[in-house]
This record gives sequence, C-alpha cells and structure tokens, in this order.
Amino acid sequence: MENSTCAKPFLKWAGGKKQLLIEFNKRLPNHLKEEGIISRYVEPFVGGGAMFFYLKKHYIIEKSTILDINRELMMAYKVIKNDHKSLIDILLDIEEDHLNLDEDGRKENYYNIRDVYNQELSGFDFSKYNKHWIKRTGYLIFMNKTCFNGLFRQNKKGEFNVPFGLYKNPKICDVTNIELVKKALKDTEIICADFKASEMNIKQDTFVYMDPPYRPLTTTSNFTNYSKDGFNDFDQMDLASFFKKLDKKGAYLMLSNSDPKNEDINDNFFDKLYIGYKIDRVKAKRNINRNASGRGIINELIVRNY
Repeated sequence: MENSTCAKPFLKWAGGKKQLLIEFNKRLPNHLKEEGIISRYVEPFVGGGAMFFYLKKHYIIEKSTILDINRELMMAYKVIKNDHKSLIDILLDIEEDHLNLDEDGRKENYYNIRDVYNQELSGFDFSKYNKHWIKRTGYLIFMNKTCFNGLFRQNKKGEFNVPFGLYKNPKICDVTNIELVKKALKDTEIICADFKASEMNIKQDTFVYMDPPYRPLTTTSNFTNYSKDGFNDFDQMDLASFFKKLDKKGAYLMLSNSDPKNEDINDNFFDKLYIGYKIDRVKAKRNINRNASGRGIINELIVRNY
C-alpha cells in the first residue's frame, strides 16, 4: 500500500541505504507486506532516513520512533518537524547569496559558514529546542549540499571537517522535499540518544530496522565517524546483545552491515555475532571511498530474527 507521502532523505549520508531498499522490502515480515500496515516502527540509527521515508511512502505506519546519537542530525529532524517554513526561508536566503558568487567567492563563503558553525558548537544548547536550531540546521543542510562528496563527518571535537566541493548549481533548498519530510514526520517521535534508549518504545510485534555505523571494510576506512564517538567492534558486540534482548521481547528485527568477507573470506565476525539468525548477503555498490579503486560491487549483510 502506498500513501501520498513521497519524501526522500534531506541530507546525503554516508552509508545511505537507497540502493538496498528493494532488498529490505523483499525481506519485511510477510504480514506487514500483506496488510500494508506497520502498527509500530522503530529505527535506532536513522541516519539520512532512507528506510524510514521508503516505508512511509509504501506503508501506513501508525506510530514511529526514530533515534540517532548524532545531535546535529536529530536537531535537523526536529527543526523540519516544528519549523519547516522558517527553515525554508533561511535556506532560500543562503542559496541565493551563495549562487550569486563566483567560484572563489563560493569557496570563501563555504569556509566562513563552516567556521561559524564550528565556533558556535562549544556554547550551543542542544538540550532544549530553541530558535537558534533553525539557523544551525540551515547551515548544516547548506554544507551537506556544497561540501566534498556531500558527506557528514566530524572530528574528535565534534566539528564538521569536510572540505569545500565543486558544484556548478547545487540545490541547497529543496522546498518540496522539506515539506514532504515535514508530513512524513507527523506522528513520529524523534529522540537523540544511544540505540539502547529505543528499548522503551519496542514491544512485541514492533518492527525494528537497525543500520549502525558500518564496520570498516579496511583498517584505513574512516567513514564511521558520523558522530565524534565513532562505533567500534565492542559497540557492534554490544548491539548484537541488544538485538538478542529485543528478540526475546517478540519484536521483528532487521539489521544491515558491511560484510567483512569482502576483504577477508575467513572473517566470520558477524556470522558469529548473529549465529542462529537469518543472514543474507546481497550485492551493493560501495560509492564512498577517497580512491576510485576502493569502490565497486561488494556484499552487504541483512540479518533477521524471523
């Protein structure tokens, strides 16, 4: 069943799942596909929200909760839900000013905004919604649309550290999509927290999709830095324990991650972590890599408890 909400991610997010959505849909619990209704949906690592928006488009979701530990990201979701018109006004102004500049001017403008964005971090109040969130979200979306590769990456201080990207005519303010995202977020609870905080929203028959920061394909990969804290193997093991805990509650669970066998056929890290559950390997194209030789077709994992 498909409703009229056709929102798509408003940020380009490393590890986005757009190309795997059809594979995920094939593996949804049968009763959800047959009924076209998801009574309760929880996503503890929402990221750019590709799966969330896909499900909102194709299914009726009666109640949803999205979480992520990244404060900047969850700030943006809340701003679109609460003040999307004010955000659009700010973005249109930023877009007009930026596109009227020549290439050197755009580069200078980008770094000026990035400097302001990072300088404000130390004293910024993420604890309570306020009007300053709107402008900061505008800056975040602007940088995401104009930085190199459209990444979101933070250093250990939590500062945005992606360099300027060369785009001829970047669409900084997608008015239509922001309005659709606003609609998609109706009846959705937005929480900035660690994945374990999602447990209070998960009951028997809840459908849960988990998309943690991927385990790096190589020791030099650094695209797990969606937040300043990163996500290491101990975190992956902690998540597997959480997966098993939710399984005992009777929730329907789906989890995706990179397949370490892409690099080492003998690496059974996830096969051991999720032994006893269904593990499918599906083909995907890895696009984000500083070297073209590091891109190409790889296997990704889809783990389910049903």
